[in-house]
Amino acid sequence: MTGIRWAHIRVSTRGQNEARQVERMIELGIPKENIIIEKESGKSTVRTKYRNLVKRLKKGDTLYIENIDRLSRDYDGILREWHILTVEKGVIIKVLDTPMLDTDQKIDNLLFRFIRNIMLHILAFQAENEWQKIKERQAQGLAIAKKEGKILGRPKVARTEEELEIARQYLNDEIALDIALLMAKKKKTAFYNLLQFVSEMEN
Repeated sequence: MTGIRWAHIRVSTRGQNEARQVERMIELGIPKENIIIEKESGKSTVRTKYRNLVKRLKKGDTLYIENIDRLSRDYDGILREWHILTVEKGVIIKVLDTPMLDTDQKIDNLLFRFIRNIMLHILAFQAENEWQKIKERQAQGLAIAKKEGKILGRPKVARTEEELEIARQYLNDEIALDIALLMAKKKKTAFYNLLQFVSEMEN
């Protein structure tokens, strides 16, 4: 393999622990500084760390992911990211839980590519299907809790128009992250929450 070896680790919530995935990547010999950890939902429209990683990846680099839904949690998103990485950028992908998807196979004839594409589509379907089931169960639980009169979630955070404008400027690449944090007077975690709020509001 040529190029730089990278690893991308995503956990869906800030309460989840990424240590197991990190240890696995280190055992594969990936430098710790090249292991990018992201604590965002795969459905998030922000995913700043992932987007920055994609920008840094060069042709011939190798990207390690634990499984295919680290790229996204929806069918179209997985296929889109796979195309960007493998076709547009020429990156080698290593999927630890599904080695048959690895794009550096010694056998890479038409039949093998056909089988790999079928598997990619099946796993992308499974990822979105699983995510939809989780959301359905959550919605059912919320409906039952509301019916029982339970108070749910944290109090909503008031957003000022100034904060919203700073977030929009950052999302439009008009200002850098450090400038945006300074202007908004927020730490990264709070600012990423603001970015998510703006993205959901405007989509």
